[in-house]
Amino acid sequence: MARPRRIVLVRHGESEGNLDDSVYEREPDHALRLTPVGRAQATETGVRLRELFGDETVSAYLSPYRRTLQTFRELRLDPARVRVREEPRLREQDWGNWQDRDDVRLQKAFRDAYGHFFYRFAQGESGADVYDRVGSFLESLYRSFEAPDHPENVLLVTHGLTMRLFCMRWFHWSVAEFEALSNPGNGEYRALLRGPDGRYRMDRPFERWTTPEPYDLDG
Repeated sequence: MARPRRIVLVRHGESEGNLDDSVYEREPDHALRLTPVGRAQATETGVRLRELFGDETVSAYLSPYRRTLQTFRELRLDPARVRVREEPRLREQDWGNWQDRDDVRLQKAFRDAYGHFFYRFAQGESGADVYDRVGSFLESLYRSFEAPDHPENVLLVTHGLTMRLFCMRWFHWSVAEFEALSNPGNGEYRALLRGPDGRYRMDRPFERWTTPEPYDLDG
């Protein structure tokens, strides 16, 4: 099995929705664009990734949202060394109907109190739903490693919550551990690096906003 040397996860740059959530009243989530700041963030990340990948090949999987596709373009990787695929399972969490901004803000407050993993937005998804589709993607990714000519690197250009859930699934984190971590900033990346023992380790952790509080196993 040709396991990659690195699995790199990139969060999209700043989007119109990150800057002003009133845009959701006019535009669907998947159609939102990067801001000029978001483009600059992606460009800066691209400089670092080109240094990291060097002359090695890359298998890239992209969320099909406009802001993630734009982020990938601004990375400016060598197209001769990159195999690109859109991957809908890496899309953002479905928030449901965004037209009522006050309702969404209220639901976000409920989610913060209830927990990001289990709370399901009305007509949308919970973090657990996203975890399930990320798990399905991982099964496909594992199968791709069986190809003897698999690229040395895997690149995922996706969203903050999806990044955390991918790592939760990969490293078998508990729900409590997931809930204690913050999303990376716009344009940030994390690299899972394969060590001499074949195990992957993250180059740097997600920021922790609280101490995990797991349930007792004995009830």
